[in-house]
Amino acid sequence: MGQGAYILGCTGPRLTPEEARFFREAQPWGFILFARNVDTPDQLRGLTADLRAAVGRDAPVLIDQEGGRVQRMTPPHWRQHPPPLDLLAGLDPGQGARAMWLRGRLIAEDLRAVGIDVNCAPLADIAREATHPVLKNRCLGKDAPSVIRNARAQADGLIAGGVLPVVKHVPGHGRSTLDTHHDLPRVDAPLAELESTDFAPFGALADLPLAMSVHLVFAALDPARPVTVSPGAVAYLRDTLGLSGLLMTDDISMNALGGSVGTRAAAAIAAGCDAVLHCNGDPAEMEAVAAAAGPMTEAAQTRADAALAAQTEPEPIDIARAEAELRAMEQGGVTA
Repeated sequence: MGQGAYILGCTGPRLTPEEARFFREAQPWGFILFARNVDTPDQLRGLTADLRAAVGRDAPVLIDQEGGRVQRMTPPHWRQHPPPLDLLAGLDPGQGARAMWLRGRLIAEDLRAVGIDVNCAPLADIAREATHPVLKNRCLGKDAPSVIRNARAQADGLIAGGVLPVVKHVPGHGRSTLDTHHDLPRVDAPLAELESTDFAPFGALADLPLAMSVHLVFAALDPARPVTVSPGAVAYLRDTLGLSGLLMTDDISMNALGGSVGTRAAAAIAAGCDAVLHCNGDPAEMEAVAAAAGPMTEAAQTRADAALAAQTEPEPIDIARAEAELRAMEQGGVTA
């Protein structure tokens, strides 16, 4: 079979024989790792190598290493970063963009060293007073111009370090007052207002190679269905926002979506998403997702191949100097 239209996880720090057999047969397009999969650098290098060996190709390995509250790789082996919204509040626009570029570049250094080549960052969601705490301090600004500037800088830093960014959560999560892990938010703002605010960063970043959909109902796009499973909303992302890269779902097992994971996966593919992201590593759920999503469509495979082809070798950088410059910003000192 061809490459599957899904990205899957595994249960622990080492691949089990059963998981390896399943992945060999299912041929997921890629894999995603979480804190449960992370122990030491040597262990992580072994796991990423084993995942690729299971499918017999250089499959992409993803992680959420935003910096701040959401980073799966933490001290003592990896750098810890403060929440971006808190950091950016103390910097002028130029410093903020530089800080986010440095963060992206240093995170890429950490990821590549252990065989991870895709990072689920940057967020291009706009923080608001009412934004749910699960998201708010992960945001890169409180208005569209700030978010565009800072998200582009972090994406560029990742790319400069040889890691592909995934812009999320398309076309905007900042108006959500609910946690999509548990509930389905709804936004009733008119389209013109959304296009000048929440949607604007995603239009400006539509050229990035990978993007992640949001499990949120925008009544202006589809009054009944969340973006991930709405053909009309996905068509809007492509045709109006200009999204050109591979579109993956947010975690399909999140409870914002109704029905079984198989039903959700099938609906996401039918809506026009290129790949279904399934994160919890549950074997029965992964089998259901693989069966429902099936192989990538020709168009999805073309976008997937183009995304991976956009990856480059890391540009040379003085890591110690970059660390010192970023640390000075994080501590409120003078930049190096």
